[in-house]
Amino acid sequence: MALMVIAMGMAGCEDHREGAHHHHHKILATTPTLMDVTTSQQYVCQIRSCKHIEVRALESGYLEKIPVNEGQLVAESDLLFKVLPPIYQARLDTDSAERDQVKIELENTEKLFQKKVVSEQEVAIVKAKLAKAQAKVDLAKAELNFASVRAPFSGIIDRLLVQQGSLVEEGDILTTLSDNSTMWVYFNVPEARYLEYMQSTKNDINKVKIELQLADGKKFNQEGKIGAIEADFNNQTGNIPFRADFANPERLLRHGQTGTILLTRRRENALVIPQRAVFEILAKRFVYVLEPGHDGHDVVHQREITVENELEDIFVIREGLTETDKIILEGTRQVRDGEEVEAEFSPPGEVLAHLKYHAE
Repeated sequence: MALMVIAMGMAGCEDHREGAHHHHHKILATTPTLMDVTTSQQYVCQIRSCKHIEVRALESGYLEKIPVNEGQLVAESDLLFKVLPPIYQARLDTDSAERDQVKIELENTEKLFQKKVVSEQEVAIVKAKLAKAQAKVDLAKAELNFASVRAPFSGIIDRLLVQQGSLVEEGDILTTLSDNSTMWVYFNVPEARYLEYMQSTKNDINKVKIELQLADGKKFNQEGKIGAIEADFNNQTGNIPFRADFANPERLLRHGQTGTILLTRRRENALVIPQRAVFEILAKRFVYVLEPGHDGHDVVHQREITVENELEDIFVIREGLTETDKIILEGTRQVRDGEEVEAEFSPPGEVLAHLKYHAE
């Protein structure tokens, strides 16, 4: 009797396992869809003036005059510093006196030539002597002019490193000058993003919008443009430096600031899926794709995908899926590759309507 009960129990267990084998999971499925999306990439950046130089003393001497203040906006050729070099002033006075003396000598020689006392060659010699004296005066004036330090371009004066009356030597840094009318913003772009940018610039539809986010979280009120891309990649980081140019009419941006570059691109007819349909294995991304099976049920197959952009709640797909593929949206942990399932389909429009990022 006991043997019969055990046998019946074992048969019941077998029936239960067979029933479990034929049980189908009820899961939710949808399809990828095409929609217009706006993608944004962020890069930490360094803000630099388009012109930023050190203003140095061209001659040695005492600072006689400093007609500018720190932070002042100066125009091209404005006097910044006046150095008093006694040696060059004395040299100019000496050379000027010698030139005047030769002028008198030339006048006397020409009078003697008219009286035929001296030859024409004597007049030519004195004229050459005067030209040499004038050249020495011009050189002394140029050396003296070096004592007047003028702005080579319009810009903003930085901190004054010397004061009036200071003794400066040739080459000493007096201050720095920044032209902030246009700012150069540098940031590093990975190789994959560089290739994506170069491809997108070929298509006006996918035009890249360049914005600058400042330290307070607000966006700068001017839109930028890519001014330069350096020639070489950094072999250690795999990045290449970009430079974005921003007009700075209100002089809000200053040399040395930091911020975040936002590269925003609107893509038309991008293939997107909800993020919750994706799972990762060893840093690779996969989805479960449903294909027709027996008895009207679907068979689950694992498929690797390549994500081009990650937005809030959705992925933009580069490779691995088409618009007609049916994928599992919910229940990915309940299924295995090759398993038959019973799927309830939800249209992609309804799925996206309940996400934070929805169709525009």
